[in-house]
Amino acid sequence: MPYVLTLIADRARTSLDEAAITRVRAAIRGGEPETLSAAEAADIPCTALPDMEAVRTALEGLPIDAIGQSAEGRRKSLLLADMDSTIVAAETLDELADFAGIKEKIAAITARAMNGELDFTAALRERVGMLKGLAVDALDKTWQRVRITPGARELVATMRANGALTALVSGGFTFFTGRVTAELGFDLHHANTLLDDGTALTGAVGEPILDRDTKLRTLIELAERRKISLADTLAVGDGANDLDMLAQAGLGVAFHARPIVAASARVRVDFADLRALLFAQGYRAEEIRTA
Repeated sequence: MPYVLTLIADRARTSLDEAAITRVRAAIRGGEPETLSAAEAADIPCTALPDMEAVRTALEGLPIDAIGQSAEGRRKSLLLADMDSTIVAAETLDELADFAGIKEKIAAITARAMNGELDFTAALRERVGMLKGLAVDALDKTWQRVRITPGARELVATMRANGALTALVSGGFTFFTGRVTAELGFDLHHANTLLDDGTALTGAVGEPILDRDTKLRTLIELAERRKISLADTLAVGDGANDLDMLAQAGLGVAFHARPIVAASARVRVDFADLRALLFAQGYRAEEIRTA
């Protein structure tokens, strides 16, 4: 069959059982299901792109994600990933602001910017300006708080093991993207630069600022460098500044995303961890790598 629907359960809260698979299969008139990971992920082949509203109804509110796509060309040769609230389970700028005693104030601006309510570049300059004078050792302290999102290590390791180029692209800062890149094994990273005088932050960010347009350009440039089409790319993110790259990638995934992003994206992962992006590409549990 030319299309496939992949079901992926949130491992922490539920299992993908036979009853749920059967209900969904009936709703979309799908073919014989194929297990990708026992009680976690399965493919259902189908003759047309499934009606996602019908799929959600059949899932009866269970924390199970559903991704419908063409069965051809599922495995991608390029991964472009956002960092904050995607590869790491926090907004690093908000955590940094905690050491200045203004986390709630900055987090409120971050939330509005990530939901597309504020201009990203102006909001970034405003937030960084509020950190002027913060001791640079707060960066290391913030890094100690950062937690990698479950499934991120497997996503990067498995795609690299299968020949894909993996890149981290963030509207955050190179101090953190460099460390995440080293921790997870990304091939490269792009982000903004926080400026300091050797002792404290100056309240400025290096120009030009990496924004929504830059993320899209990076996707296009890396695809050209690899001599692949955009259809052969995977992008993942959660904020409004990710929307353009998600729209242009062959598989653009809104991951636990802000409302404006979840509403606009073709593919959403609302419940499962980042292993979902591997199952969406047809990887089986036994193919997943951790290093």
